[in-house]
Amino acid sequence: MTDASAASSAPDADARPGAGAQLSERLAEAGERRARSKNVRPLARLIPYAVAHRGQAAMAALWLLASTAASLGLTVTARGAIDNGFLDDGAGLNFWFGLLGLNALFLGLATAFRYYFVTRTGERIVADLREGLFRRVLTLDPGFYVKMRTGEVLSRLTTDIALVETLLTTSVSYALRNLLTLIGAIILLFFVSPKLTGLVVLVVPLLIVPLFLFGRIVRRLTVKTQDAFAEAVASAGENVDAVETVQAFGREATAVGRFEAAVEASFATSIQRMKARAVMTALIISVMFGGVTLVLWLGAQDVIAGRMSPGALLQFVLLSTFAGGAVGALGESWGDVQKAAGAMERIDELMRSEPLIAAPAAPRALPTPPRGEVSMSGVDFAYPGRPDLPALNGFSLTVRPGETVALVGPSGAGKSTVFRLLLRFYDPQSGVVAVDGVDVREADPAEVRGRFAWVSQEAPLFSGSAAENVRFGRETATDEELCDAADRAQARAFVEALPQGFDTPLGERGKTLSGGQRQRLAIARALIRHAPILLLDEATSALDSENEHLVQAALDRAMEERTTLVIAHRLATVLRADRIVVMDGGCVVEEGTHHDLVARGGLYARLAELQFRGE
Repeated sequence: MTDASAASSAPDADARPGAGAQLSERLAEAGERRARSKNVRPLARLIPYAVAHRGQAAMAALWLLASTAASLGLTVTARGAIDNGFLDDGAGLNFWFGLLGLNALFLGLATAFRYYFVTRTGERIVADLREGLFRRVLTLDPGFYVKMRTGEVLSRLTTDIALVETLLTTSVSYALRNLLTLIGAIILLFFVSPKLTGLVVLVVPLLIVPLFLFGRIVRRLTVKTQDAFAEAVASAGENVDAVETVQAFGREATAVGRFEAAVEASFATSIQRMKARAVMTALIISVMFGGVTLVLWLGAQDVIAGRMSPGALLQFVLLSTFAGGAVGALGESWGDVQKAAGAMERIDELMRSEPLIAAPAAPRALPTPPRGEVSMSGVDFAYPGRPDLPALNGFSLTVRPGETVALVGPSGAGKSTVFRLLLRFYDPQSGVVAVDGVDVREADPAEVRGRFAWVSQEAPLFSGSAAENVRFGRETATDEELCDAADRAQARAFVEALPQGFDTPLGERGKTLSGGQRQRLAIARALIRHAPILLLDEATSALDSENEHLVQAALDRAMEERTTLVIAHRLATVLRADRIVVMDGGCVVEEGTHHDLVARGGLYARLAELQFRGE
């Protein structure tokens, strides 16, 4: 008699197999849209995070400059050792090689400090980014997840952030060091030999062309690879989450085949990306070292002719090597930058997603103390993406403080939707939903939800301990309140029988417990909340007759203390209600007590005939 399957299926439409192709099309379209972007501007999103830790960033920059200067300084001391170290009895030689040793020692220390501060700053920024992204994910309303599956969200929280982490902790240090080395080496090269340096500079345009040409190709293929992998993760997440269903229907091979196809598609794209990067690297290195070889041959001619000292030629060779190596490394780093830019674009897309349900600029406070009154007036509502199938149609209901109202009706009547609107998971297209006389759209959603304790039919639990799951209702609850809530929900006995009692980890989603045990913990979680309004969506559906009787007694005591809306088809629960509201087609068709409604011979009487007498 509940609409759990129909109502809940609306926000989870994309989880059905028929919607998988639609999601794939959306991801492909998004990938193509990102691939057309030819810049790395999404990385600018990281600037505020870096500014927040500017002290650490400044230290990283300082040691980056110091290590680069020390690296280039090796060429100066090496030149001095060659040109001046053999002019006397060995004192000059000792001096210059001692200076060279000190330079090398300082280079080692500066490199260590550079690594520490760059890595620490990068890790800190990534940690802030990861926390901010998860914080944003939890603010997005259920309507958002109609358009994006949780597997895709998790891919951005893991794979994409890992690419950004690689950039900030490794690639950015590597790239900046090589960029500074290149600039410093070119400046010193002009001082050593302007003529030879001019010839080296002529090689640069030949390097830039493959760098940018293949760089764009690599970035496009990287985004495509990320999208393909995200699709694979989303598919795997769905099948792992429903592993019992997959095994029960013997669809392991189908699930594996679908996942393997997605992984192979991602791998094939990765191969194309790697080929493009390999060609780019080969072209850059060939042109670079070919040009350097030519220039060095000309330099050797100058040494023979006496126009350049041997030490100057050595310095030129070292600087040319540094510059050439820096250019080649920058080509590799540019690929990493583009990969991170593609990942950051995906992350930024999620970060910029605004929840449809949010507090107004000046939220209206709910009255204190709470009265526990709810009302819905002329509410029309259809789930996102389903405008042609309204879940509620002109629905009106008022529940007075302390009253217990049962919502009854066939599947798809809109009963669970009423709860979702009261909790403000969605806003109606028209009409007013009010809590304690305040339109919920004018109030802070967190304050509105603070007035409710909700027990859903699915009773989801978390992987923490039993105590943590119960305290999820109210973190400040004492041990005595914890035990009392578990006792009233008939959960204390089985919890204390666990290996570590209330501290026993329950595993992912509490799957180590039976359905009835999970339901009783969910009820304890609601009871400990001390909210003025209790929402029960088939709260005893997973219990056997004996436990249902015990838990129902606890719920009866809880309902005496607060306003209660209950969705149930069990006769015992319905009979205890002060009022029964019969729903069909998203609106109220009957209202009254059990005996009144049976006497009318309407929809409720037919439902009672079909289901109540069988119990």
